[in-house]
Amino acid sequence: MRLLEACIHTPLAKALGWSLAHFLWEGILIALALAVLLFLCGPGPARLRYALCCLAMLAMPVAFGLTLAVTLRAPHAAAVVAWPPRAPESSGEAQQGGAASPRPFTERVREALPWLVPFWMAGVLVFYLRSLGSWMAVQRLRRRGVCAASAAWQERLQRLRLRLQLSQGVVLLESCLVDVPVAIGFLRPAILMPVGLLMGLSTDQVESILIHELAHIRRRDYLVNLLQKFVECVLFYHPAVWWVSGVVRAERENCCDDVVVKLNGDARGYAAALATLEKNRWPAGEPAMAATGGSLMKRIHRLIQQPERPRTAAAPIFAVGLLVVSLGVAVGGWQGKAAQPLLNGRGSVSARPVPAATVSAEIPPARNLPVAPATASRPHTDRSASPLAPAQTEHLWGGPGVPLLAQAQAQEPVRKGGPLRAQLATPYQKWLTEDVAYIITDEERSAFKNLQTDPEREHFIEQFWLRRDPTPGTLENEFKQEHYRRIAYSNEHFASKIPGWKTDRGRIYITYGPPDEIESHPSGGKYERPAAEGGGTTSTFPFEQWRYRFIEGVGNNIIIEFVDPTMTGEYRMTMDPSEKDALRFVQPPSLPTAAKAGATVKVLGNGAALLAVPLAGYGDHKVNVLFRITSMTGRPVADFEDTVPGPVPSYTRFVSLPAGSYRFTVTLKDVTTGAVAKDDVSFEVK
Repeated sequence: MRLLEACIHTPLAKALGWSLAHFLWEGILIALALAVLLFLCGPGPARLRYALCCLAMLAMPVAFGLTLAVTLRAPHAAAVVAWPPRAPESSGEAQQGGAASPRPFTERVREALPWLVPFWMAGVLVFYLRSLGSWMAVQRLRRRGVCAASAAWQERLQRLRLRLQLSQGVVLLESCLVDVPVAIGFLRPAILMPVGLLMGLSTDQVESILIHELAHIRRRDYLVNLLQKFVECVLFYHPAVWWVSGVVRAERENCCDDVVVKLNGDARGYAAALATLEKNRWPAGEPAMAATGGSLMKRIHRLIQQPERPRTAAAPIFAVGLLVVSLGVAVGGWQGKAAQPLLNGRGSVSARPVPAATVSAEIPPARNLPVAPATASRPHTDRSASPLAPAQTEHLWGGPGVPLLAQAQAQEPVRKGGPLRAQLATPYQKWLTEDVAYIITDEERSAFKNLQTDPEREHFIEQFWLRRDPTPGTLENEFKQEHYRRIAYSNEHFASKIPGWKTDRGRIYITYGPPDEIESHPSGGKYERPAAEGGGTTSTFPFEQWRYRFIEGVGNNIIIEFVDPTMTGEYRMTMDPSEKDALRFVQPPSLPTAAKAGATVKVLGNGAALLAVPLAGYGDHKVNVLFRITSMTGRPVADFEDTVPGPVPSYTRFVSLPAGSYRFTVTLKDVTTGAVAKDDVSFEVK
């Protein structure tokens, strides 16, 4: 405590205290000047308004620094209060001090100002740590839960980059941790797009968003962002700093919007894309420069050139009032400082030691310090640090009558003492491998597997359903409800030895919905073949034909056939109409000795070798053939895989190999019965 008190009574602490106090009116003057200039500019060019805002932001630390430099040279900064205080040398001196008249208010303020410095330093440290945490969160976004976008979009991004004359390379990534497009990095910039957004918007809308993010990179907005962070950390206590910083962010987004409209010319289409992004965004702070930054409604109104609400007349009156009060405080403060040499009547400042009790009693309480409102800033939050509430978790996964993730989680008792990750590992894995196995994209699957925390997975699941919601403005998600209804129907009607959702019929039903027509032959029997299948009468296994009038991305009048050749109720999808023909099915004979151990290798000249295996024993069945050649040490040399339709006497393959010793391994699989045979032969090429 004594060390803190000794530090407070130094020239630097006194100068900092005065500088912090003077910046109260300096910051108001700078903000007022900016407000007047912006009012005079009106809806002028965004680049001009942005430049004025940046100058105001830069003027604030400059004003604070100049005030500190001037204050350090001022007389009151050199008048250091003696510390620790001396005891009176005699009773007479004490009586003389007790009879002294009360000190003026300005002297008490001068002695109290240095005590504000510790609180200011603590605030600077807190805001610096907050900025450091935001930076670490941005770095984490680039490493976790991301996958590279398709080559077509990467190429389109490079074309847009050249249109903007941006020489710096930019990579396009899809992330499951962001809800809106975000540009991050300055040495190796990248654009993060929410998973599924590239398919959820039109090509023109996605290109407009990419141009917006590229504009951030080309304009080097990250430099101004660094200045903002510095000013917000040092001058955090002044509301004017946060107001100017917010205006800078808003005008920065307007500048990038102007670039988009200039290149594409479709302001309304771009505004519609921004509105779509806003519907699906996560209610949290944005970690970097995002496409939905700033006041979105003002940006949309500005893009479609709709007038905003008329300005109220109270704002200029309030600004003038603030100016008058600020000038009055400033003039009074400087007059008090100029009158300090006359306080003791000798034309110089008294160097009389001040008792510690007196100094401590006159320190203004900490609650009277000027602190920026909590809503003035938009802190960068780490979404992985705030798990969803239980009610939200139930809404994410389940619904009434859904025997899947929600019921599995509700019915499974919580094991006392067990780790939370172990308890939730099964439901998350079940959601990925069962609930959405047929509708999740490869990019989404890869991104979900890279997630490390449960809040990240819950956030991903929430966004997964939101991206597919046909009516995002309503409470109900019709797509999600229909999907779980299809799963329940499949488990009820298509189950055999395996759950219904795992069968071929379940997969088609869940993916494409109920067919428009079903031709069912549950017992098989006599069947008149159509002319397309050869005509005539035959006997069939149980089979079904599903007809879809239209499947998006597939075509019109799609017929899918399912056959049950084992008569167990397990139908499998087939592309060969003859598979349902029971009279054409011939049980293959047992595999001959030649098929099990008949692989041969004949080494020819010039390093060529003829690989052969007999297939006569498989009849008219299809056979999968896998040839693998390795060195004697096990190093892979060549692999060949083929499907051979029967009947054929043998399968041969020529290979060219350098001199050496090799091992030839062959694997044969009967497609109809699933029987597997293997063989291997060693040979040498000279």
